[in-house]
Amino acid sequence: MSNRLPPISGEWIDRSQRIDFTFEGNRFWGYAGDTIASALWAAGQRVLGRSFKYHRPRGILSLASHDVNTLMQNGQQLNVRADVTPLEAGMSLYAVNTHGGVMGDRHSILDFFSPFLPVGFYYKAFHNKRLFPFWERTIRNLSGLGKVDFSTPHIRTAKQYDFCDVLVIGAGVAGLSAALAAADAGANVVIVDENARAGGSGERLTQTQELVEAVKNCDRICLYTETVAAAYYADRWIPLVDRERLTKLRAKAVIMANGAYEQPAVFRNNDLPGVMLASAAQRLIYRYAVKPMQRAVVLTANSHGYEAALDLAKHGVEVKAIADLRSTYTTNSTTQALQALGIPIFTSHCIYEAKTNPASDGVSGAVVCPLDAKGKPQKEFKQAIACDGMIMSVGWAGAANLLYQAGTKMRFDNGLQQFVPDRLPAGVFACGRVNGVYEFDRKLLDGRRAGLEAAAFLGLTEPVKIAVAPSSESPSHPWAIVEHPAGKNFVDFDEDLQLKDFPNAIQEGFDNIELLKRFTTVGMGPSQGKHSNMNALRILARITGKSPAEVGTTTARPFFHPVPLSHLAGRGFTPERYTPLHTRHAALGAEFVLAGVWRRPEFYTQPGKSREDCIRAEVKAVRTRVGAIDVGTLGKLELRGADAAEFLERVYTGRYSNLKLGMSRYALMLDETGIIIDDGVIARLGAEHFYFTTTTSGAATIYRELSRLNTMWGLDCGLVNLTGARSAMNLAGVYARDVLAQLTDCDLSSAAFPYLAVREALVAGIEAILIRVGFVGEWGYEIHVAAESAAALWDALFVAGKAYGIAPFGVEAQRLLRLEKGHLIVGQDTDGLTTPREANLGWAVKLDKPFFIGQRSLQAIAKRPIAQKIVGFTLHPNQGTAPQECHLVIDRGEIAGRVTSIAFSPTLQQYIGLAYVKPELAAIGDRISIRLSDGALVKATVSPTPFYDPENQRQQETTQRQEAIA
Repeated sequence: MSNRLPPISGEWIDRSQRIDFTFEGNRFWGYAGDTIASALWAAGQRVLGRSFKYHRPRGILSLASHDVNTLMQNGQQLNVRADVTPLEAGMSLYAVNTHGGVMGDRHSILDFFSPFLPVGFYYKAFHNKRLFPFWERTIRNLSGLGKVDFSTPHIRTAKQYDFCDVLVIGAGVAGLSAALAAADAGANVVIVDENARAGGSGERLTQTQELVEAVKNCDRICLYTETVAAAYYADRWIPLVDRERLTKLRAKAVIMANGAYEQPAVFRNNDLPGVMLASAAQRLIYRYAVKPMQRAVVLTANSHGYEAALDLAKHGVEVKAIADLRSTYTTNSTTQALQALGIPIFTSHCIYEAKTNPASDGVSGAVVCPLDAKGKPQKEFKQAIACDGMIMSVGWAGAANLLYQAGTKMRFDNGLQQFVPDRLPAGVFACGRVNGVYEFDRKLLDGRRAGLEAAAFLGLTEPVKIAVAPSSESPSHPWAIVEHPAGKNFVDFDEDLQLKDFPNAIQEGFDNIELLKRFTTVGMGPSQGKHSNMNALRILARITGKSPAEVGTTTARPFFHPVPLSHLAGRGFTPERYTPLHTRHAALGAEFVLAGVWRRPEFYTQPGKSREDCIRAEVKAVRTRVGAIDVGTLGKLELRGADAAEFLERVYTGRYSNLKLGMSRYALMLDETGIIIDDGVIARLGAEHFYFTTTTSGAATIYRELSRLNTMWGLDCGLVNLTGARSAMNLAGVYARDVLAQLTDCDLSSAAFPYLAVREALVAGIEAILIRVGFVGEWGYEIHVAAESAAALWDALFVAGKAYGIAPFGVEAQRLLRLEKGHLIVGQDTDGLTTPREANLGWAVKLDKPFFIGQRSLQAIAKRPIAQKIVGFTLHPNQGTAPQECHLVIDRGEIAGRVTSIAFSPTLQQYIGLAYVKPELAAIGDRISIRLSDGALVKATVSPTPFYDPENQRQQETTQRQEAIA
C-alpha cells in the first residue's frame, strides 16, 4: 500500500527520479530527495528497526536525526541514520541489532523477560568468576549496532579551515533573520544547518522561502546545508561536519539559532510504530509528501499540536480525537477549523495507553483518560479510540548543547518550562526557540536582534535595543508523563528505559542528575538525550521534591551530535625517517622494518634463502667473521659544562662523576616511580664533556625530558641533541679490529683500547668517536661520525673488510645476537611496570648516591618482596612447536609470568628466551610451563645467562687472536 500524497508545494522530492533499493532483502522504491525512512514509510513499511535492549519494534519518532531505532547497515557502511540519510540507488539495507530480521527478530523474546532486566542489572549480576566469561560473550553477542567488515577500504576524509565574522548555527526563521541583519551591517556571515534545505520547520512557507532567497542572494552570506556544527571550543572554534569533510571554522562572533527538540509524551506503548512526534508527521507531509497514518489521535499541550492536527486533516488523515493535557486551550482559527470538521477535543485528558495491533508491529487504538486535579489519570473513565497512529506535541527542549559548551549560564523559565540563556559569553548570541521564542513573527524579530547585537560586538554598528515580547502561552507541559501498572512507558528510546526504572535508580541512591545518567544510561545512546533528558530531569525533580532548576542538567561535552570516525581521524601523516645509509641498505637487498619512526634493515635478502636462513647467516657472519650494522637511529646527545657530571648523576642510576676520561659506562634511566624508561651508554670525552646514547624509540622523549630537568635544576651545563646530525655503525666480529686497523692510526690493542674505552680518531680520514662495545657479544666498535660522512665510512669499511668476508646484518640478527648474551631491550624485555630489581639490573643502580630520579621509590620498593623477575630459559631441542613472545607462563592453572624474547639460536642450536616468572620459579634448573596460542603447554628449563660466552672471553685479546688464527 502506498502512502504517497499528491504533489505538495515545496516538497523536497523529485518525482521524475525513481530510486530502487532493498530493505531486509525486499525490493522498495522511492524518489530522489527521499530519506530511507520516508521512502519505506511511503511504501507501508512501518517497522524500521528494533530497540536496543528489548528488541521491540520501532518506527519513526522524530525524523530529525535522532531516531536511534532506525539505524541501518548499507553493505560496509555502518549505522546509517535512516531518518535523515538521503536515498541512493542500489542501497541494500538491513536493520541493525536484530537476529532473524526486523520482522522476525528472535531476540524479541527479551521483551517478555524485561521484569528480570531492571535498570542497572548489569552492575549487580554476572559477577560470578566462573560464569562471567559466558555472560560476557552472551551480552556482547546480543548487543552492538552493526557488523564490521574488515575488508572495508580506508576512507580518507578531507579537512579544511574557514573563517568568518559571524557564524549562524541554524537556518530556521530566526537564524535566517539574524544572518541577514548581520550581513546588512557589513559582516561576512556563514550560516549552517544540518537539514538538506534551509527554512527550519517550514511554517509560513511563502515568507520563509523569501528569507531563504534573500540569504542566497546576499554576497556576504555563505549558506551550508547538510552541515552540523558539532561542538564548541575555545575562542569560537567550531567544527563543521558534512558528508565529505570536517571544516575547522574560527568565527569572531557566533549566533546560536539551533532551535529546539520536540519531546515525546510518556505513556504505555509510546514506542510503537505509528506513534510519532507532531513535527515528524509534518516533515513526512511537507517534505516528502507521505501520509503519516490513516486514522490519528493527537495528544497535545500547546498550539503546535492543533496546527499539526489540522495539517493531518488537510492531507487525508482522519483525526479521530484530540486529547489536550491542559484544562483550556486558546481559541483561534486553527481550533475553529478543527471544530468545524467535527473533531472532538478532550481537555484535561491524556493518552493512557497505545493498543497494539494483532501483529504487534503497530497501533490499533488509543486509550484516553481524563486527568484529575493532581494530573492523575482517572482510569474508571477511560475510553478506547480506534486508530493506526498517534502524534504527540507536548513540549520542547532547547537545542542548547553548544550554548552549554560555550560556557553559557542557563536558567529554567517556569513559564516556558525550558532552560534558556541567562548570561552569554562574550561574542556568543542566541535567538529563536533555543532562546525561548516560538511564534513566527517573534522569531523574526529575535533573529534580527541577535544579528545586530553580533554586528555591534564586532564594531560594525552602534548597539540597538530590540525588545521581544514574551510568549502568550507555554510551548511545553510540565508533566506529560503517565504512569501505568504494566510499564512499557518509555522515557529513553535509545536505552529502553521505562518510567519505573527511574524511581528504582533514585531509591538506590542515584539521586543526582549526573549519577542518575550514569546508572540508568539515560541520554547516553546515539541520540545523546535529545528526546529523553528533559523528561528524566522532570522525573528526578518530582521524586526528590525539587524544581527542574534545582536539579540542573548534565554536563554537555563535544560532540553532541554523532560524527563519523573517518571525519575525526587525522590525515595519515606518519613521518618516517631514513638513516644516511638508507640507499646503501637498499642496494644490499635490505628488507626494511619500522623501528619507532626510523626505517631500519630487518634483514638482508639472499637469493634462494628464506627470511630465517638470511637472519641466521647474518648471525653466523658476526660470530665467525665480521659484520656491520647501522645504529644511527640511536639517540645521540652531547653534554658540556661544569655541572655535566652532576646532571648525569641525577638523571641516571649509576655513577658518572668518577668515570675516567676515555671510558664509557652503561646508563639506566628511571622515572619517579622507579620504573625503567630508557638505557644507553655514557662516554666521557673530557672533564666537562660527555657524549651518550639513548634507545632508538626514546630519543626525542628523553631529550625533551632532559631539557626540562636541566631548565628546572638550573645546573651549569648545556645539552645538544645530535641524533640527526650524527650517524653511527657497529663493527663487530672476530676480524673487527683487523678491518678497522686498515682505516685508522689509532692504537686498537687491548692494552691501549680496552673494553668500554672511547677514543676520538680519524677513520678513513673522517673524524670519529670510537667506543669499544659488546652488545652483540663479540669484539666490536661503535663508530660515530657526522651524518654527511656516514656513506663514505660505510663504503670504506666494506672495502677493507672484503678479504675477511664482511657482511651487513640487520635488526633481527642483532636481537638474536644480544639474546644469546642475555642482554635486555628496554620496551621489549621491560614494560611500564618493570623495576631494575625485576630486570636483574640491580648492579647498574647505586642506591648510596645522594640522589637520582626514582631513588626514593626504589628504596621503598626494596622493602617489599618482588612479584616477578626475569630469567633465561631454554627449550629441549625436540620440543616441537615453540612459544612466541607474550605467551604466558602458567603455574598450577594460574598466570605466573610471560615470555618477552625467544628465538632459535644457530650458534647454540636450540631455542633460548627471556621470561618474567614468579620468584619461586626462578631457580636455575626449574621447569616452567608456557601456554601456546592453541592452549597447549610447552615445558622450558630456567637457564643461566648469558647463554653465549658467559665468561665474556670474546672481549679478551688472546681469545680474539686465537680465533682469528684458527
